[in-house]
Amino acid sequence: MEESITFFKYHGTGNDFILVDARDGRIEKFNQEVVASLCDRHLGIGADGLILLLHSEKNDFRMKYFNSDGKESTMCGNGGRCISAFARDIGIIRDKASFSGIDGDHVVCFTDPQTVNLKMMDVEGITPVEGGYLLNTGSPHFVIEKKNIQGIDVNYEGRKLRNNRALVMGGTNVNFMEIHSPYEISVRTYERGVENETLSCGTGSVASAIIACHIQHPDKNVFHVNTLGGKLEVKFRKEGQNRYTDVWLAGPAEFVFKGEVNINS
Repeated sequence: MEESITFFKYHGTGNDFILVDARDGRIEKFNQEVVASLCDRHLGIGADGLILLLHSEKNDFRMKYFNSDGKESTMCGNGGRCISAFARDIGIIRDKASFSGIDGDHVVCFTDPQTVNLKMMDVEGITPVEGGYLLNTGSPHFVIEKKNIQGIDVNYEGRKLRNNRALVMGGTNVNFMEIHSPYEISVRTYERGVENETLSCGTGSVASAIIACHIQHPDKNVFHVNTLGGKLEVKFRKEGQNRYTDVWLAGPAEFVFKGEVNINS
């Protein structure tokens, strides 16, 4: 039996997401097969991921994120900014709010109609390995500093590292990061679950900015991040050698369109 579902498409700095208000309890309908088919860019709506907005007892809402392969995944920074804009647009929140994700609670605020500021989890622990650095910013990331990252075959190089179990069991996202100045970096990311290079990655941008601070600019705490999909800003407070708190990710999140789709119920 088919059931019609209302969905909303949002775009956030190179990533696009399918957003669904699922506070009525329809969460069980979004199994792996359904999510993957909706995210399919040839036969479905097409997106980097699908996000359900759910009821929360302690916060304004709860976020449940699925990669485009249909599997529930870890935190998505650009997705967190998009669901916050969605919650504002449908009247759940106004200029600031809190929500819960798989990695814990988040705070969000809006400095203007387009810019969403998202408070990320604190980061503790940076592990040097395999010529790069491992850290968790809500999702696991491996960051490698490179020169001329525009010349890198990100899909080939990223896929090899993504599946290297010596890094992270279950796989990791892979970021190639180039430092331009004490305040500016560029990042290209291979995302697990998407299994491809994406135009931007919020948690990857946070991870890369922290590594840029760690290896070269320990006194800098605000970074402008260039991605293929646009620009993001990351800021934080460094405490000690490997602890980063008050971590914020800022960038645009825009409504694209609203539609109806039939799924098997």
